[in-house]
Amino acid sequence: MVYKITLIPGDGIGPEVTGAAVRILEATGIKFEWESFEAGAEAYEKYHEYIPKELVASIERTHVGLKGPVTTPIGGGFASINVELRKRFELYANFRPIRNLPHIPTRYPDVDLIIIRENTEGLYSGIEHEVVPGVVESLKIMTEKASTRIARFAFEHARKNKRKKIHAIHKANIMKLSDGLFLRCARNVAKQYPEITYGEHIVDNTCMQLVMNPYQYDMLLMENLYGDILSDLCAAFVGGLGFVPGANFGDEIAIFEAVHGSAPDIAGKNLANPTAVLRSALLMLRHIGEPDAALKIRNALEKVYRDRDKLTRDVGGRASTSEFADHIIRAMESAEVEQPLTR
Repeated sequence: MVYKITLIPGDGIGPEVTGAAVRILEATGIKFEWESFEAGAEAYEKYHEYIPKELVASIERTHVGLKGPVTTPIGGGFASINVELRKRFELYANFRPIRNLPHIPTRYPDVDLIIIRENTEGLYSGIEHEVVPGVVESLKIMTEKASTRIARFAFEHARKNKRKKIHAIHKANIMKLSDGLFLRCARNVAKQYPEITYGEHIVDNTCMQLVMNPYQYDMLLMENLYGDILSDLCAAFVGGLGFVPGANFGDEIAIFEAVHGSAPDIAGKNLANPTAVLRSALLMLRHIGEPDAALKIRNALEKVYRDRDKLTRDVGGRASTSEFADHIIRAMESAEVEQPLTR
């Protein structure tokens, strides 16, 4: 079987880290057919579109995308490509697992958190206008449909993967209507999953609680803006955004992406760490029904992280981007005669 996957290499370090991930994926022996497209500023220079029609058609055809980082201008320029893709394909569920890797120094070992974030509405969706000069209004739109849908996604994932606890994160003490609606929907869904413990925490208190003791949480369910902020906070528990995968799910389409920036200062130097996009690709493998291949790469990745000399320079190693990929591929090849590290 050949899997057709839409590939968005991104810009900056994007082509290097996605290239490394693609090489590792292909080393599993699985057959892929990659449909590669640019997005963002580079795409606009060629096609006068930030998201080319050919890219949209490819995703509609393959239903699966793997995406590297794409630079988003701050305070002007074009809208976030990430946000636009999520809106275009109704990718309503953002999924970020937070797990430690060996030999990455952090304050909190053995963290195992999952962030579930509503992706399509709320304040983060960027519906803004200038009322009069000097006065700007930003709208926070919340619907029962979207709030119920993301809550059901979270509880279904918890049930299928034997997670024990979900906290809905909110600011309903102040935004009583919008966040209140979100909580009512989460409560209604929670009643249908009695085996899963359900709780609610105010978002600012959650930030404090996470920093004090992240182990008290299992899964965090939240609306768009809170999810964006808290998922970055939680990434710090495992070393930063360079180690955290991301996935965006809709009913028919899923796009898997590294959540870190494009790091233009080291672009083209073969220095970037491809771990985040590789871990995102592992989520993709599970999504398309190849869990054994995902486990094979995960075991090899963890094995390589136990040898500092094989790591990239950002984590104290000496390997280049391509050498790091080589080390993982060799670890995969040697695993045929070894017991798996984890399952």
